[in-house]
Amino acid sequence: MAVTLKTPQEIERMRVAGRLAAELLDYIAPYVKAGTTTGQLNDLCHRHMVEVQGTIPAPLNYAPPGYKPYPKSICTSVNHQVCHGIPGDRVLKPGDILNIDVTVIKDGFHGDSSRMFYVGEPSIQARRLVEVTHECMWVGIRQVRPGAQLGDVGAAIQAHAEGHGFSVVREFCGHGIGRKFHEDPQVLHYGRPGTGLKLEPGMTFTIEPMINAGKPAIRELADGWTIVTKDHSLSAQWEHTVLVTESGHEVLTLSGDAPPPPSIASG
Repeated sequence: MAVTLKTPQEIERMRVAGRLAAELLDYIAPYVKAGTTTGQLNDLCHRHMVEVQGTIPAPLNYAPPGYKPYPKSICTSVNHQVCHGIPGDRVLKPGDILNIDVTVIKDGFHGDSSRMFYVGEPSIQARRLVEVTHECMWVGIRQVRPGAQLGDVGAAIQAHAEGHGFSVVREFCGHGIGRKFHEDPQVLHYGRPGTGLKLEPGMTFTIEPMINAGKPAIRELADGWTIVTKDHSLSAQWEHTVLVTESGHEVLTLSGDAPPPPSIASG
């Protein structure tokens, strides 16, 4: 595993890219409402990235081994869609929950973040799932410090999710990030404390738990990208890009309108 430690100059560029990703999510939030299509959200984000931010949408035409190029600039995953939902003609309806996942490239560095949004008033279960998933991300982030291990992050997330009766998707994980969209290490959202890679200052990676209301099993749709829950239960995801600092961690994808850490993750 070749983990790239970022220099102070690279970290500063990561801060800029991370802030721009967060501000893109701030920008799109008012447009998430019933009657809007996911394709319209994509087009708005694309224009904002290219024309306002001067950033490159990393997902557009991204093609890891075994995948055809991703056709859009953001991912929009609705209700039982776990991740990598392709924006299109789907019209948002009252009660839907939506994950918008954005990754921008600025001056050669990536900023990656996702948030959950409610369309109108969600069901009690949907709201609880979204809130617990947000907590899961933050309890994972709280484990990040020099000398800690990646297993500590995954174990904290798994314990919190399963303690609330939810399940953790196993097939997808967080990842190192910097000049490349996906770098080492892989950041699992389950595991055992005291195992895995030891964290060092200068590491940058995402923490992005995908939590299901039902069982953890998933399947891929025929489009080759969209992942859904096998049992059709709701799924939620939140994501931040995190830097390991000399004394702890810094979240690089925060902005003025980013949802604050939940009280369970304070301190």
